[in-house]
Amino acid sequence: MAKPKKQPRPKAVTPKGFRDYFGQEVSQRAQMLQTIADVYHRYGFDALESSAVETVEALGKFLPDVDRPNEGVFAWQEFDEGGNGDWMALRYDLTAPLARVYAQHRNDLPTPYRRYAMGPVWRNEKPGPGRYRQFYQCDADTVGTASMAADAEICAMLSDTLETVGIPRGDYLVRVNNRKLLNGVMEVAGVLDPENPEKHSFERGIVLRAIDKVDRLGPVGVRELLGEGRRDDSGDFTQGAGLTEIQKSLVMAFVANDTKGSPSLSVISDIVRGGGTDKFSQTGMDGVRELEEISELLEAQGYGPDRIVIDPSVVRGLGYYTGPVYEAELTFEIFDEKGRKRQFGSVSGGGRYDDLVKRFTGQEVPATGVSIGVDRLLAALREKGRIAAQAKGPVVVTVMDRDRMADYQAMVAELRNAGIRAEVYLGNPKNFGNQLKYADKRNSPIAVIEGGDEKANGIVQIKDLILGAKIAESATLEEWKERPSQFEVPRGDLVAKVREILDSQD
Repeated sequence: MAKPKKQPRPKAVTPKGFRDYFGQEVSQRAQMLQTIADVYHRYGFDALESSAVETVEALGKFLPDVDRPNEGVFAWQEFDEGGNGDWMALRYDLTAPLARVYAQHRNDLPTPYRRYAMGPVWRNEKPGPGRYRQFYQCDADTVGTASMAADAEICAMLSDTLETVGIPRGDYLVRVNNRKLLNGVMEVAGVLDPENPEKHSFERGIVLRAIDKVDRLGPVGVRELLGEGRRDDSGDFTQGAGLTEIQKSLVMAFVANDTKGSPSLSVISDIVRGGGTDKFSQTGMDGVRELEEISELLEAQGYGPDRIVIDPSVVRGLGYYTGPVYEAELTFEIFDEKGRKRQFGSVSGGGRYDDLVKRFTGQEVPATGVSIGVDRLLAALREKGRIAAQAKGPVVVTVMDRDRMADYQAMVAELRNAGIRAEVYLGNPKNFGNQLKYADKRNSPIAVIEGGDEKANGIVQIKDLILGAKIAESATLEEWKERPSQFEVPRGDLVAKVREILDSQD
């Protein structure tokens, strides 16, 4: 009789494009999310936790490819007894689920409805360095009002959020633009026909992507993309939009109108009025008026150009933005993997999307909102040294006598009741050196030691592990004697001494 085939062991590997997060990373993210939630709550926004799974129909045209609903998202089809079934997908972002929730529950929700949502989203895209298929987003949206005051409020709240989590003024800038300005310029430049929006869509897409790259390519590179195309340093060629010289000049006048530090929109107004041509864009003029209103509202609240600026180069990529768009950029420099200086870049973006809920209701429902990339923001704070690269671990109470575990648990209970993170060593206590190695691996600040002699004399030994490591690195024998890292204290002073050492380490 043949032996049954042995099942192969599964490989212990993380799926491609995903990663695991351990103690400190999870704790830091949770703390940041709570800090952001406190700001949003202060602004009057309510929390919403929607389903992680939506129907592909609900996600709709905002998927990368609606003809292949399993492309771009993680999707599957649920079949009924007749062999038919809906496509389901993990949520791609937190905005499309909001549109479904509002359409479904609008009779029970206030108008306007302010909500914030935080959680993971999933994208079935090619992973790369620092680019994962699962990541956290933190959104805040206002649904049900066309007032520019809602957009101004989102921008102000974004500014407050960045400062509250630890990004000071001077290290960030919230840039504001309006898709109506872009559409107005496209109209005047002849690459957008309001009566036939699909016409010139290919050329228009190239123009928008070129404008979005102005910081990286500069005006010369953008102008090349507006024309026949551009060849980069590697020799790769990117096809251009094929605009005429007059068309290129109109777009470049828009891009070159760098209004950072000054919210004046006069040059843009001239462009959408025709820019020397016989064309005029009412859409563009509406965009100018809306940006002027946002600027006035922000200025009245004390948000000047040191925090929030009008910047016509901001182009949000998603197709559903219909009005103001905004992006938060961190302006400090970091070094990339090749040692080159570069700005950290964007950590947040959003805008007005007045057509999203309409898909469900058939009625116009204005909405605006912002999304923060939590992991990128955490990375920025680590880069600036504003959160610890390695979190401090718990105080470790060592075990000198396994028969006295109750005594050690009593010590831990006292420390925990005093609000101090602590644990008892639960491994084999036979080798004391291994206990200290464990404490080192846990990045523990303190080890508590009570052997039989200490117990008999009513004392405990408290070892400052952080100070001990510093002394061991560079101190001479004399300095080591002058700066002891281990203290003998009465058992009753355990909590007080531990707290004193912890305070000295901060």
